[in-house]
Amino acid sequence: MSGTSDLRPRPLLPSGVPRSSRGLLVAASALLAVVALSDLFAVFVGARIHTLIDGDQGFATAPQEKLDAAYSLYQTTGNVQVTLYLPCAIVFVAWFFRMRRNTGLLAPDRFSKGPGWAIAGWLIPLVHFWMPYRVAVDMWGAATPLPSDGEPYRASIWPVNVWWALFVSSTLFERYAGSRYDNAEGLAEVRAAVTQYMAADLLEIAAAVAAVYFAIRLTAMQRLKATEGPYGTAVHKPVAST
Repeated sequence: MSGTSDLRPRPLLPSGVPRSSRGLLVAASALLAVVALSDLFAVFVGARIHTLIDGDQGFATAPQEKLDAAYSLYQTTGNVQVTLYLPCAIVFVAWFFRMRRNTGLLAPDRFSKGPGWAIAGWLIPLVHFWMPYRVAVDMWGAATPLPSDGEPYRASIWPVNVWWALFVSSTLFERYAGSRYDNAEGLAEVRAAVTQYMAADLLEIAAAVAAVYFAIRLTAMQRLKATEGPYGTAVHKPVAST
């Protein structure tokens, strides 16, 4: 008789696994792109303020009216960033929760927390710096196909690590820069705070790009595992006939 070398019984995926919403993924990606564009414009406006304040010469080379206009535009840009960030966060968390529910059906044993933490983890102070990352790591592992040749289970999570490191760094640095900007008194302090704000905006742009990549990759992995099974596309080796 003929057969295959992979004689392990393959568990069936649960029936009726819901597909992750393409609408949520597209909306989250689009809003992240818009947020990134607003950050890029903020960097441009910050650079203008930086050049207007010419070191120690200050108002000697920067007319008061130009500085006032630049400050006003910078404040307006900041308000726009906050306005755009809120719907982006809501849609992204909605997608995050949907993916937690879907990947939980694929591999419930990969999760130590219930699906509600995919929302609550973002809302609890201090916890929000760690819990969403743990949920993301569990989702990534649940969506990763199991090895079909007896090798140890490994899930490369570098997209999760890069996204979360950039997100936390940009969040903390933006808070620090905002504090410095609000407390700035002289032109030199304003210039330094604006420079820090520009760095925070650049980090946020990088975090938005990493978030889009993470979301697209995880969604693709979840769909692939749901359609092809927990072991993915296995390569079978024939054994000798008897």
